[in-house]
Amino acid sequence: MILSLKLKNIALVESAEIEFNKGLNVLSGETGAGKTVIISAVNFALGGKADKTMIRHGETYSETEVTFDISNNSDAKEVLSSFLIDADDDIVIVKRRLTLEGKSTIIINGNSVNLTMLKNLTSTLCDIYGQSEHYSLLSSANQLKVLDKYIGSEVISLKEEISPIISKIKELNAILENSGGSERDRELKLDLLSYQINEIEKADLQENEEEELEEKRKILHNIEKIGEVLSTVNAIFTEDNQAVDMISTAYGKLNSISSFSEEYSALAERVYSLKAELDDVSSEIENSLDNLNFDEEENQRINERLDLIRSLKRKYGNDYFEIISYLEKSKEEYDALLNFEKIHSKASKDLEENYQTLSKLYSKLSKLRVTKAKEFSSKIEVELKTLGMKSARFNISVLPNENDRVLSINGIDNVEFTFSANAGEPLKTMSKIISGGEMSRFMLAMKIVSSDNSGSYIFDEIDSGISGDVAKIVAEKFAVLSKNIQIITISHLPQIVSYGDVSFKIEKIDDGSTTKTNVIPLDYDGKIKEIVRIIGGDGSDVSYNHAKELIDKANKFKLTI
Repeated sequence: MILSLKLKNIALVESAEIEFNKGLNVLSGETGAGKTVIISAVNFALGGKADKTMIRHGETYSETEVTFDISNNSDAKEVLSSFLIDADDDIVIVKRRLTLEGKSTIIINGNSVNLTMLKNLTSTLCDIYGQSEHYSLLSSANQLKVLDKYIGSEVISLKEEISPIISKIKELNAILENSGGSERDRELKLDLLSYQINEIEKADLQENEEEELEEKRKILHNIEKIGEVLSTVNAIFTEDNQAVDMISTAYGKLNSISSFSEEYSALAERVYSLKAELDDVSSEIENSLDNLNFDEEENQRINERLDLIRSLKRKYGNDYFEIISYLEKSKEEYDALLNFEKIHSKASKDLEENYQTLSKLYSKLSKLRVTKAKEFSSKIEVELKTLGMKSARFNISVLPNENDRVLSINGIDNVEFTFSANAGEPLKTMSKIISGGEMSRFMLAMKIVSSDNSGSYIFDEIDSGISGDVAKIVAEKFAVLSKNIQIITISHLPQIVSYGDVSFKIEKIDDGSTTKTNVIPLDYDGKIKEIVRIIGGDGSDVSYNHAKELIDKANKFKLTI
């Protein structure tokens, strides 16, 4: 449910905050006052197209902030959880800003997100129905989505069965495509793989070998400098009156007084340890010097080995692990080619079995859609009749593709909505014959039939093209629908306004230098005055009482729901 909407620098709106509530929220106002701008701003916040023309003249940015209560919306919570975004007290705040430079920033509960993430979340929070949404419903792909959403869990369950079968078929097709081609192709591939396998195995690579060889080569290439340094250090340690002798002398002196105090004894022990360490270091240096010599054969062996390793890296991988991985894969491919007939036969058999399973699931999905399409069509027709379209007929045709080897999670069905508004007229493709007013009522009927009781519905002047008794019926339908789900609608009809649980007036103000749009919450008296304005009343007691009567009747009807 939408709790509030904040606008900043949106078209004629300098700044506005609207607090919505449960039930039916109605926004009304004179033509051109900016009613549709409000819906456009919400659409922008929910992930709609960013249009710089929406930025108020003279400003550098526009911003929309929508606050949602998701306490009863498990889908929204799941999406937020996948984004690692917290929703304290089940509140979600979506803020989107657009600058004149075309830069759009999106923040959800203080976290920056991209447009795809925003749409994934807001699709669980709100549905907007305006002219563009009407037109999108006329495409076959979207009609299929509408039908599947109506069917619900049964379709979801079948798609969950279809998905792994499609993945398996793709995997088996890949095996067959890569199984070696012609006999000559397989022989050439076997020769190449045999050479590569033998080359890698013959090299007998060892982990960390390259690093160890590099270290040995550095020593050989710097042997003169190493010998000079080791000799100098050894001389410091071992020549007369040098380090080892001096430490030995110090130990002797301290040891001579160690019996006088534990402190002196401890110092003597520490110096003795130092002497032992120096003796050990000196011994290792002497051994290193004895073993230090340039071996031309060893140097050549190291260089040749490094050249071999680098050659293998150029061919088979960037390091030891990639080369070994390449070797294992090559062995698997070699074995597969040797056993081509067996593997190809098994893959072909498995593929056919999976296609048969998929065909059965597709058929099951098609039959389910056909059954539910009749049910859905019938319910829509009933609603259309109550909305004043007495002769309306509606049908959903489910037309399976003859090619049942199409790989699609949605199956092989094409869906077509056909419609007739007048008695004696045949059913025709909806996109070719339905008018704007008829489409508005159809959208409302569809939402009544398929309401999922989560999120919010926003209708942008869905009541256009209707009046009189039909307008009253539409208002009643809104009232019924809004008992379970929040509805926000823009309306120019007094009947709709009278049924509003929360009402707002969109007003344009021109002070001679600037033009602004204000959003004014209406109390009971304000609602009466707005209805008087809409019906063209002159402000007399007659028009006032008529508006009051409309509201009173609406309230009485809502008590019966």
